[in-house]
Amino acid sequence: MTTIYDRGAPGRQAAALPSLTRPEREILAYIPAGLRRRERPRLPEVSQPELVRHYTHLSRLNYGVDTGFYPLGSCTMKHNPKLHEDLARLPAFAGLHPLLPEEEVQGALALLWELGEHLKGIAGMPGITLQPAAGAHGELTGMLLIKRYLEDRGELGRRTKILLPDSAHGTNPASAAMVGFQVVAVPSDGRGMVDMAALRTALGEDVAGIMLTVPNTLGIFEEDILEITRLAHEAGGLCYFDGANLNAYIGRARPGDMGADIFHFNLHKTFSTPHGGGGPGAGPVAVSEALVPYLPVPEIVREGDRFRLRWDKPKSIGRVHPYFGNFLVMVKALAYILTLGDEGFREVSAGAVLAANYLRARLRGTYKVPYDRLCKHEFVLSGEGLPVRTLDIAKRLIDHGFHPPTIYFPLIVKEALMIEPTETEPKEVLDAFCEALVGIAGEARERPELLQRAPHNAPVRRLDEARAVREPVLRLLFDSPQA
Repeated sequence: MTTIYDRGAPGRQAAALPSLTRPEREILAYIPAGLRRRERPRLPEVSQPELVRHYTHLSRLNYGVDTGFYPLGSCTMKHNPKLHEDLARLPAFAGLHPLLPEEEVQGALALLWELGEHLKGIAGMPGITLQPAAGAHGELTGMLLIKRYLEDRGELGRRTKILLPDSAHGTNPASAAMVGFQVVAVPSDGRGMVDMAALRTALGEDVAGIMLTVPNTLGIFEEDILEITRLAHEAGGLCYFDGANLNAYIGRARPGDMGADIFHFNLHKTFSTPHGGGGPGAGPVAVSEALVPYLPVPEIVREGDRFRLRWDKPKSIGRVHPYFGNFLVMVKALAYILTLGDEGFREVSAGAVLAANYLRARLRGTYKVPYDRLCKHEFVLSGEGLPVRTLDIAKRLIDHGFHPPTIYFPLIVKEALMIEPTETEPKEVLDAFCEALVGIAGEARERPELLQRAPHNAPVRRLDEARAVREPVLRLLFDSPQA
């Protein structure tokens, strides 16, 4: 891959700076001697067309939901209305300073309060905090709430375990462990759901709670969800629902009605905010009545037509994010909620489930489907039986113009390909994706080396992905020192 320094020639420039209006010596007098450059900066010497073409070319190498299908299982990557981006960029929102006094941000507080009320209704739960910045941050907040709740009841020393199905999201055990809980895995049964006998064995007086990914990472909804939450409550534990997969049932079922005590939203997945590349996101947490006193401060409260920040909550776990959370993400989320409403949400979940089951049914004759049953918004294939690895299949998809799905997760499926089509893709795109995967399976049998060397059409081939993450090279080193 070329850099801007590989273009141009000595003496070329893309722009001319205006002449100084004051003597250079006078300007330099304002800059301490130790901070002045000793040499001219080694800037690229390119013309304006070369500059524009270089960065336009780089921008075209980027792949996202605005350029193609992004079937990233367990991480809803769907189209987000551009109108909501425009709303979030309005100066009245984007220009707000977080340190303005309450009286000068009444509109923003009203927006946050209204969003919280809608989210409480969607979750079917009486309490909410908007502060967490992402799903995993919401999980951490939820675990802190459980810890403070148990501490308040004098049970923290005894209840030390968090139960986790082996089909849960990978961040769940990390969040529980960070707060100091011992993580106990609960196996799945042959249907891809929680093994109820194993759950009953694991439940006891030492259990602080259970974390459930709903639906789980196999894309399967726990048919025994009411029995699971009942058993957990009978044992004295609390029930945490990971809400990253809310796309599957929004508008159709509510976590609070199923026995959840804590539920986190991923506004950046379900509610109209592009994500990936590090955010920003938002992971509000809804809670049952028993946990309301422990929610983070400040709490936004409404008093008639005015809104204020309430800090006097002695049992609160404290603040988990500066100011009010990621405000502009919440602007987009509220716009999405008001635009769709209950009927729109039902269409979202219906479309997501229909698309996933359509792909599953079309691909079951080509790939192994370990849990071949009605799925929700996502499903899991296996590359087992083909003379290549799942990694090779994913790399070959790039040559066919598709972003690869999540691979090798969940861990309970060998050679897993986890696919989430979302509700926003037309049938033609789903069909093209199916045809690509069917074609790749044929290539795997006839010319496996073709897949093992893929991708062939990408700017870079196979990277050392672990090294690229741990040792990124972000600086260009010149071959020779500057003259």
